[in-house]
Amino acid sequence: MFTKIDKFRYLIPKSYKQGMKIDGLVYATDKMIGQIEKDQTKEQVANVATLPGFVGKSLAMPDAHQGYGFCIGGVAAADINNGVVSAGGVGFDINCGVRLLATQFGLSDVKPKLEQLLNRLFRDIPCGTGKKGLLNVSRSELDDVLRDGAEWAVKNNYGNDRDLAHIEEYGKIPNADPALVSIRAKERGHNQLGTLGSGNHFLEIQVVSEIFDSEVAKNFGLSQGQIVVLIHSGSRGLGHQVCTDYLDMMQSGMKKYGISVVDRQLACVPINSKEGQNYLSAMAASANFAFANRQMITHWTREVFHQILGSGDLKIVYDVCHNIAKYEDHDVDGKRKKVLVHRKGATRAFPKNHIALPQELRGFGQPVLIPGSMGTCSYVLVGTELAMKETFGSSCHGAGRSKSRTQAKKETSVEELFREMKSKDIIVQGETKSGLTEEKPDAYKDVSEVVDVVHGAGIALKVAKLFPLAVMKG
Repeated sequence: MFTKIDKFRYLIPKSYKQGMKIDGLVYATDKMIGQIEKDQTKEQVANVATLPGFVGKSLAMPDAHQGYGFCIGGVAAADINNGVVSAGGVGFDINCGVRLLATQFGLSDVKPKLEQLLNRLFRDIPCGTGKKGLLNVSRSELDDVLRDGAEWAVKNNYGNDRDLAHIEEYGKIPNADPALVSIRAKERGHNQLGTLGSGNHFLEIQVVSEIFDSEVAKNFGLSQGQIVVLIHSGSRGLGHQVCTDYLDMMQSGMKKYGISVVDRQLACVPINSKEGQNYLSAMAASANFAFANRQMITHWTREVFHQILGSGDLKIVYDVCHNIAKYEDHDVDGKRKKVLVHRKGATRAFPKNHIALPQELRGFGQPVLIPGSMGTCSYVLVGTELAMKETFGSSCHGAGRSKSRTQAKKETSVEELFREMKSKDIIVQGETKSGLTEEKPDAYKDVSEVVDVVHGAGIALKVAKLFPLAVMKG
């Protein structure tokens, strides 16, 4: 049962299901609610509301769809004293996230060399399932990566200090402990640093096609007609293995701590337990791997632009996590509390004056990056005070799937996909045919509708629209 609150908000009252301790809240339009009700999203939002120690509301952003335990597009926060942490509330691709790079080039500079740029990026940045990277770090070097994240890359001349200031958490989640990452996870990750991956991960050369807020856009370093690069990648096999390892641990831990859940995919342990702290330290290490991974991809991208266009001065606008759990201070029921915010396919969206932001962004707010889907536009938004009050400072993370990968592959051949992309003047390179067709644009919701909801609801405001010119897929 949904109770419509206003044009963009639908309540799932805690009377909906036995055991719910807090209400659920879904951001959507009437049309989107119809889509959301086709899968288990609503039940998953309600199920999360039954977890011990969760506060505020169990939230779903407008890009929400069914996930593992928590829905993708889900946000929920636990009291650190009596709450639990759930590996399913973070997901398998720990710190999957996006990074936006701003170039000094305009469309006329890049268009004649676009195909050359894409071919060289495709050659120099490994992509695809299990693909090895250009670096093969030793075990001790990998531990340094897991501990220091993007800071490791900058120390090794793959970036600069300004880069770190424009990454969420400055590219390094604290309390990461490489010793709590399994040998198997390290084996899967040691040769994947600087690789894009597969599925919905991508690198796109885009053009800023529209500006909604010129003052904020200028502060972010964005202008109409400017060429930008959007990178979407995560912690690869290493993060996936960490999630797998700790899901097993949490299943056992629930018996030890007398916790029962309505869905076994919500396996969880108390935040302050040894098991909970171990997971959070391993998760932080995986997140740091992902920050370093996007930093290495940034380095190869800068090299390609330098080789072909004569300058690799690409500045990071911002880098945000999608799948993460972090300690943050928020107002809950009128009181300031430290909580553990689970963002599962959601983006942090902090407002201006927030202490977590670097000085140059503090007067405007955090860039919120919302990617489209190969043939559709992407958006840059900015966080708001209302998000701090309603969503633990969070917004959506993308368009959100509307069709399964299997259905998408059945519906379209790669030849049809290339024709569609050509009609939009977009060039595409992909590692496999199936990897391309399962990510076809209409396998996702309309990203503009999703963004209109968070903008209309006031939890993030539109700054700029970006349109893809060249797409690289794993």
